[in-house]
Amino acid sequence: MAPLAATVAVSEDSLFIPLIDFSLFLHGSDDDKLAVAKSMTDGFKDAGFVYLKNHGVPYDVVDRVFSESAKFFARPQEQKDSISWTTPESNRGYTGHGREKVANLDDRSAIDALRAAVPDLKESLEIGREDEPGLPNHWLDKSDKEGEVFKKVMQEFFEICKDMHTVVMRSIGLGMGLEESFFDQYTDAGDNTLRLLHYPSVPKDVFLKNKDQVRAGDHSDYGSITFLFQDECGGLQVLSPKGTFVNAVPIPGTIVVNAGDLLARWSNDAIRSTRHRVVEPTAPSESGVCPARYSVAYFCNPNFDKVIDALPGTFEKEGKKYPGVNSKDYLVQRLAATY
Repeated sequence: MAPLAATVAVSEDSLFIPLIDFSLFLHGSDDDKLAVAKSMTDGFKDAGFVYLKNHGVPYDVVDRVFSESAKFFARPQEQKDSISWTTPESNRGYTGHGREKVANLDDRSAIDALRAAVPDLKESLEIGREDEPGLPNHWLDKSDKEGEVFKKVMQEFFEICKDMHTVVMRSIGLGMGLEESFFDQYTDAGDNTLRLLHYPSVPKDVFLKNKDQVRAGDHSDYGSITFLFQDECGGLQVLSPKGTFVNAVPIPGTIVVNAGDLLARWSNDAIRSTRHRVVEPTAPSESGVCPARYSVAYFCNPNFDKVIDALPGTFEKEGKKYPGVNSKDYLVQRLAATY
């Protein structure tokens, strides 16, 4: 019997998120690769999310990234503030508590009002490619030895995820009936963002007193796909077809991959970019405090010099729903409303 490419990771309120054995795409036969590719695109068309196991990213590397991330966020506030996020064009650096507000909104004033009422309870660090002219990353490698180690670990992880982006997009291309290498020309620059996230421990009263308070607001991602590495704390929820938010529980050793708005647009809405949020942990805590949560997101974008237009096979019958758009212009426009 052939290996099973996909089982079920989440099944609730008509939301079905598959758990896909990605080793079959990496090392399997042509039939195995096609089965994984179909599971990938079916998952993105139905739920906008998939879980990948046996994905090839070493577990010890992920553990080291989480360890170094925790050390960074434990630094004194003034050190973190010294490498603050500056502009949407750069999209690099540290963002403190309450500065960013992710939301399912496009209007800047509405987002500002929401930020004032229910700020996101998180801090983050954005890291981009190292060789983008005039847009350097912000490091603390000149501050101390720990800063040097942190920089090395994150640079290496960025490259691992860049390679993973190329391979995952190959599976999507195959699943959509394109040449397996179709997306290679859109992924080789590595115009992506590695984001470290820390949701600090907070008293439970914070959520009880304000029913709208969350750790990260209801939103969809902007780019093509996102890789999410979760700790065991949990709190990620995905919007179901019934309009409810369903827990996307952490599964050890997996990567959660979701489609972003630009991939949905690229596919002429054949692929779904699904809204999601981060709330307090569902697991009971004997103390009156919700524990800290750490996660690592790798936001993948098409090369910034590319124009994104409807993919072959997605518009011939119904026409194109969207005009072509430059990849970087689109991202900068979306980021400008968020910060």
